[in-house]
Amino acid sequence: MPTNNPRIAVDAMGGDFGPSVVVPGALNAARQGGCTLLLVGDPAQIEAELAKHDTKGLSIEVVPASQVVTMEDKPSEILRRKKDSSIHVACRLVKEGKADGVVSAGNSGATLACGMFVLGRIEGVERPALASFLPTEKKPVVLIDVGANVDAKPYHLFQFGLMADVLAKTVLGYEKPRVGILSIGEEEGKGNIQVKEAYDIFRKSSLNFLGNVEGRDIFTGDIDVVVCDGFVGNVALKLSEGLATSMGRMLKGELTRSILSKLGTVLAIGALKRFKRLTDYAEYGGAPLLGLSGIVIVCHGKSNIKAINSAVDMASTFVKNDANGRLVRALSRNEELTMFLRTRVAAEGQ
Repeated sequence: MPTNNPRIAVDAMGGDFGPSVVVPGALNAARQGGCTLLLVGDPAQIEAELAKHDTKGLSIEVVPASQVVTMEDKPSEILRRKKDSSIHVACRLVKEGKADGVVSAGNSGATLACGMFVLGRIEGVERPALASFLPTEKKPVVLIDVGANVDAKPYHLFQFGLMADVLAKTVLGYEKPRVGILSIGEEEGKGNIQVKEAYDIFRKSSLNFLGNVEGRDIFTGDIDVVVCDGFVGNVALKLSEGLATSMGRMLKGELTRSILSKLGTVLAIGALKRFKRLTDYAEYGGAPLLGLSGIVIVCHGKSNIKAINSAVDMASTFVKNDANGRLVRALSRNEELTMFLRTRVAAEGQ
């Protein structure tokens, strides 16, 4: 349900830097957006970090969790042997109605597993998917899936597209999102078997399907939703992040190479700062995990304070706008969510 005071459960032990980054990032979001924080993890470490900051006027609760998930832990093992881990406890808080959303920079596989088996999936959704907002020449584009499903069936791609379509409408305000499948060519018939079969499903659907799109089309702003499996999407996302970082470094090197370059930099400092904000992944914070019966935001393991701030703010915005509730209602009314799956299963059973 929408609320003006979202309660966000934050996995304080997640990410490469733990409470030293997660706690101050979450506090910044609470100051700016007015949310209640439930910081989950080792109370001693969390309290020690809180003592370094001004928390006056903030609503904060420290929720104990005796276990920590590492990047080496397997999701199946976490569900059985680490039920008191910070991410497991955070998801339980949402399940029990004590929190409205979860933010974690920890093991993404563990976050997905806990989300699926603790929160559960939206009825009709086979595979939850990670969506990422990317900057373009015009307005943000939704890229889905960016890592939750490295292997996906064609009808899974369609479900990803359907969920991203609802996300683009409810969160970004796009009236009729333009949807495309990421492939190796724009023409119909290009791509592997997965893409070709998915193309036929999308073409028969009610979505505003434009066909195949190539990697170079993602950032033009001429497409609103780009669909792919998690393997391709994760590569595309990490390539984009790496390219933006390297371009920034190369640009800085060129701008400081000579006196004239440095003078030009002074004159263009405002534009350069705006460009940096546009290409900084920390501006978007994390990726919403769509398809679950609750709000879950997955952050990069190397997230800095700004990224955690943005992720908690995104979770709060989702709660305030009832984004997940609207997603659930929209999907429950859409027979296409399972129609193509039923058709495929029936065909295979013959």
